[in-house]
Amino acid sequence: MLLRLVFTIAISAFGGGVATVLGLPAGWLMGGALGVTIAAMAGAPIVLPDGLRNVIFVLIGMSMGASVAPDSLSLLASWPVSLAALAIELVVIIASTGWMLTRLFRLDAGTAYLSSFPGHLSFVMGIAATGVGNARQIVIIQVIRILMLTIAVPIGATFLPIDHFEVAQATDFLDPLQLLALALGCVAMGIVFIRLKIPAGMVLGAMAAATAAKLGGLYSEAMPTPLVIITFVLTGAMIGSRFVGITRSEFMAAAKGGLIATAMTIGIVTIMALAVAQVVDMPFGQIWLGLSPGALEGMGALGIALGYDTAFIAAHHVIRLLMLSFAIPAVVMIIRWQEQQATQLRHNSGQDKH
Repeated sequence: MLLRLVFTIAISAFGGGVATVLGLPAGWLMGGALGVTIAAMAGAPIVLPDGLRNVIFVLIGMSMGASVAPDSLSLLASWPVSLAALAIELVVIIASTGWMLTRLFRLDAGTAYLSSFPGHLSFVMGIAATGVGNARQIVIIQVIRILMLTIAVPIGATFLPIDHFEVAQATDFLDPLQLLALALGCVAMGIVFIRLKIPAGMVLGAMAAATAAKLGGLYSEAMPTPLVIITFVLTGAMIGSRFVGITRSEFMAAAKGGLIATAMTIGIVTIMALAVAQVVDMPFGQIWLGLSPGALEGMGALGIALGYDTAFIAAHHVIRLLMLSFAIPAVVMIIRWQEQQATQLRHNSGQDKH
């Protein structure tokens, strides 16, 4: 078991490293997930113990909460028209693509709607790994979404001198004592959420604790980079391990759904950006980059190359993640409630027949 676990994590780390070197968005996470997925589908001895999964859930929640900017809430007062469009856009994307995946591809509600969330990938994958939806199909659809959005960046931008752009890096990190205190708080809140029977309780509880502490001013430092990388590598291994025994037909069904869902997302973003451009005096490209659910690094680099307001772009990406932080658990709880209602209805129907 230990050798198989080491092998699984090593595959995830290798895949994540390659993806990061190639500059792919969310490289450590997606590269790791793809690497372990390919290994699992090839019949390699992939394994991840349940005990380690709980550790990963806490790390995911901590990372998501710690990444929330302290001034996120104050940014809500800026750019009201575009932020309203962003909120409407998220609802339309999630509702339309989720509906399409359930009706056209017959996916269950959990899989369809977790696949439809435009962003907050680590959070989505963490919830999927707890048993909400089919993680195998979700990861394929989300990978396709990220890659297609990267390709959708205007072709002309590839000829512009954007290589000099460097994404701002955190300089202050949580020390070991702070990490321990935060982890204990996250675990405690996770246990509370589990007792309350909240879906993905450990992930959501950990994130709630970390976010509350961050916005409450108890800490301002970022998670240490090595720990974030380890979290993504382990999450990639956890997601990829779900592909053990997957069939080619499952893969093809998810891939087709991912292509259509992403095309719908790009279309919705473009329409919303055009609508906002009619109301505000701002370049269409700047609005499109702000509303597009792509990687912040790529969109920020393109914004600088084109002379756009990168503060606008960055703020909208931060707010999008903040909106998704509330939308994802809300949608998951609605799905769980509907499943319970359907189960109760079937149970009552069975009793009536007797």
